[in-house]
Order: sequence, then structure tokens, then C-alpha cells
Amino acid sequence: GCSPESDALIKARDFILSRGGVPNSRVFTKIWLALFGQWDWSGVPNLPPELILVPPSVPFSIYDFAGWARPTIVPMLIILSHRPCRPVPDWAQLDELYPRPRSETDYSLPKPQGGLGWARFLYHLDQAVGLYQRLPVHPFRGWAERKVVDWLLGHQEANGCWAGIQPPWVYSLIALHQLGFGADHPVMDKGFNGLDGYAIEDEDTFSVQGCISPVWDTCLAQIALLESGLPDGDPMIKRSTLWLLDQQILEPGDWQVRAKDTKPGGWAFEFYNSRYPDIDDTAEVIMALNLARLDPEDEPRRKEAIQRGVDWILALQSKNGGWGAFDKDNNRRYVSRLPFSDFGEVLDPTSADVTAHVVEMLGKLGYPRDFTPIRRAIEYIRQEQEEDGSWFGRWGVNYIYGVGAVLPALVAVEEDMTQPYVRRAIQWLVARQNDDGGWGESCGSYVDPDLRGVGPSTASQTAWALLALLAAGESAREEAHRGLQYLMETQTAAGFWEEPYYTGTGFPGYGEGAPPQTLPKPGESGYQGLDMPAGFMLNYNLYRNYWPLLAMGRYSRLSAQQNGNIEPIPTVGARGTAVPQGGIQEP
Repeated sequence: GCSPESDALIKARDFILSRGGVPNSRVFTKIWLALFGQWDWSGVPNLPPELILVPPSVPFSIYDFAGWARPTIVPMLIILSHRPCRPVPDWAQLDELYPRPRSETDYSLPKPQGGLGWARFLYHLDQAVGLYQRLPVHPFRGWAERKVVDWLLGHQEANGCWAGIQPPWVYSLIALHQLGFGADHPVMDKGFNGLDGYAIEDEDTFSVQGCISPVWDTCLAQIALLESGLPDGDPMIKRSTLWLLDQQILEPGDWQVRAKDTKPGGWAFEFYNSRYPDIDDTAEVIMALNLARLDPEDEPRRKEAIQRGVDWILALQSKNGGWGAFDKDNNRRYVSRLPFSDFGEVLDPTSADVTAHVVEMLGKLGYPRDFTPIRRAIEYIRQEQEEDGSWFGRWGVNYIYGVGAVLPALVAVEEDMTQPYVRRAIQWLVARQNDDGGWGESCGSYVDPDLRGVGPSTASQTAWALLALLAAGESAREEAHRGLQYLMETQTAAGFWEEPYYTGTGFPGYGEGAPPQTLPKPGESGYQGLDMPAGFMLNYNLYRNYWPLLAMGRYSRLSAQQNGNIEPIPTVGARGTAVPQGGIQEP
């Protein structure tokens, strides 16, 4: 009911027009505008339902896309071919957001700059698919749409969601409705009702979260509590350990396309996401389980869960020695050149931070440095190190997160921490400590190299830096003392920390899941300014608490060990479980 001439909408309109208006918006914005008659469907890229018929071994299969993009793309095959529209009333039209009258607007897709290449080829392929879409007969359309329906029905979770995240959930409901599923159909009803679990509502606002992170938060909180001195048999830890055991996924998933004959055994990020367990969560959950103790009747279950998780992770190691988040070898870059793929990331390549968490987990289970998967992983990590000594952070902001993941992994497998490449990482880290003793890094470091390790101090990023220093044997260093002091001084009377900044990463916005060798400059294709229009950052509300707790607890334990007052935390190998003795074969 707001007037277009209200102060707030005038400011919004001026901002949008200063960026080129609606024609300069991204693909998903245009799709939503087209759904309500505010953009012409001819100005949206083509993805025909027949794409689902492409075998996984053939280029442009749906399995070339990342585990978060795939369940979004499948319902889009229906939406983009049916092109539904629910026009809004005249008073809700958005004509004022166009730089020129809509009747004079060019709705065609922008042509790629430069000569030959994937982008130009795929632009022309999109044009050809558009011609096919306009044909009166599509011989395989019915078969393809039935396959889409089967895929969607087979991927719906018990709570009604798809892939545990909001975008494919909403698009799947739209697609199924377009194919004749009424709002009262059980599949639709379950989907609508499930959204309530992601909703946050107060007196003034209603919003739906993009995702929730109960498994990730629980395992990291458990690790922090146990490393801070909570007994491993504490009733609270027993409850969280049993809950984590219940979350292990023993069902098949999309990951099996690239890892055939591998038994399930991973953990997902969310309450419900059985098709998409991820390697990062699984590694951290195993470390949490490793630190816990259960009653004698439950101990075999804990040990078996750890072993299954390790087997699953090892089977998903990519050819380059690293691990991605969801799939093995998900690195076919040409899909990122599709006109449709201008959102966030469509690939899930290996990353140093996920790989480091796996290495840390294996080391804490007692696997040696010369275990082949570890050796290959460390070779990959060393290749990924930046010239300045840091590591890129795919799932946390950013280079501080990368260093904070890698160094604890190296010490866990007894890497020589005096090696030059380790010392370079330490030098990079201490050079970026803020005057207040903390560390911070802006999300802008994903688009501006000068911002690497630069930003206001935060509790979580200070904790990552401190964990790296402790791993490198630098607990007595002045910078470590100052970092610890920062955490103690900024803790509130309630025992928590305030953190107004986002330190979690969803999509850096590169399209390929990893930074290009050279970041695009203004005016070049793919350029992002500090507003990061293709980025997607995450706010983990518990990061500000359990990461500092872990860093402080580990600092305290190291200090006590140095004074001879406490024994080191034993590994699962010391407890007689999953050290490799024939149960795991080297790949």
C-alpha cells in the first residue's frame, strides 16, 4: 500500500535506476518479475525440460551442476518452458523502474563480449533452444516432464522441503502446480506447511530463512564445549552425541552419481536433507563424536558411525586431492558460462577449507601423515596457497578463515610446522592483526585483493586467527596474547559476544565456486563491486559464541599442558576405534 512517491520508494527507485534499472537485474530477479508480468519472458534464458534426459556422463547433465544448483534447476526446467504469469494490478506495476518505456525496452539477452569461447557458443545455443521452444511439437517433452515430476517427488524431504534450502523448495512448488498439482495435493500441502519451520515472524515482519544449520551448529558447539573442559560423559554431551548419531544419512543421494558403489554415511547441514549430505559437516561431526563418550551399550554405534563417515568421505576425494562440499569432481566450468548461470555459484570445486577440515579429522582419528589420501590432500593444500601465504576461504570470510582451517589441519597430522610455507601463513596472519588485538575481514575481500585480512575485529575471525597461531606453536607469541585479551575484553556480562558482521559465506559470486586467476575489472564481464550483487553471505548467529569458546578453551588447555597440569585430549585411535587397520582401504 505504499505510494511510489513515498520517501523510501523514491530512494529505492533512484538506486535501481542508477544501476541501469530492471534490464540490468540478474536472471532470477527477471524470472520473478516475469512471473508477475513485470518482465517479458523472452528476456529470460532457456532451459528446456529435455535437459533432464541428458545422461550424467554427457556434458550439460543436471549432475554437472553443484548440489545446491541442481535441485533449483530441475523445477526451473518446467517454469522456464511453461512461463506462467500472474499479472499484478495496475497500481503495482513497476514501469517507473525502467530507464525507458517498457514498449521500447530491448528484452534480448546481452551478447558476450570478445571473440570465440564458451560464453559466445552457449549464447548461440540458448538462441537455438529458444527457437526449439517455439516449435509447435516437442517429441520428448511429455517424457521429460514426467522425469522431472519423478525427480521432484523423489527428492522431497519428510518435512516438505527440497534440498533443505528455500529456493528449490519454492520453485518446486511452482513447477508442480504448473503441471497440475493442486494446492490440496499431499505433496503440495506438505511443502507449504514445511515452510513454517523456516519462517521468522514478529509484530512487524515476516521472513523465510534461506537455510538453517542445526547439524553444523551442534557439532561445532559440542567440540567447543568439550575442548573447553566439559567432561566427555556430561549428560548434555550424551544427548547431543545421540542426536548427531540420529542425523547420519544412510540413504542414497545425488553424490552417488560420481561415487558409485559407495555406502552412505555422511551428515547434512540441516534437519532434513537426505539427498545432500556434505563433506564439511561430516568431517566436523566425526570430530565431535570422536571427543564424546557414551554409555557402553551405545559406544559400538558411535564407533560404527565414525567409520561409515570416514569411508564415505574418502570415497569422495577428488582427483586433485581435495574435497568439495557435496560432490566429487564437480568442476565442469562450461556450465558457469550458460546465460542462465549468472547467479552466485553453479559449481562445487574442491576448496582448501573443506579439505583442511577433512585432514584435521583424519589426523585426530590417528591417521598418519603418509596415509595416501592425507598426502594427496596436503599436496593440494600447498598448491592452493596464495603468494602472500594465506588461503582462500570458500565457506567463511575469507582468507582468515582459510588460514584458520589449514594450520590446525596440518598440526593434526604432525606436519612440520617450521616449514617455510607454514611460516609464511603465520607472517601473513600476524601482519593483519588490528590495533585492538582482534582480527577482522570484510566480505569485500572476495572482490578486492587489497581487503584480504582487513576489516573491523570480530569474535569469530579473531578466534580463527587464534586457532591458527595455537596450531603453529605460537601460543606464547604476543599476538596470541593480544588476541586472547581481545576476546576476554569484548565478552559481554552474559557470556556472549556481539558480532554485527557476516562472517559466513554462501556464494562469493564468481560462478565457478573459486576465484578466477585475475578478478574482472570494472566494465568487464563478471565484475563485482563491493556491493557483490552475485554474492550470498551468511550470518551464523552462534559463530560469535562457539568459535571464541573453542579458541579460548584450546588456549587454556595448551597452557595447562605446557605447565604439566593436564593430559592431551586423546584421539579416537587411542580409544580403540577407527585407526585404519583393514577397515579402510587406501584409494
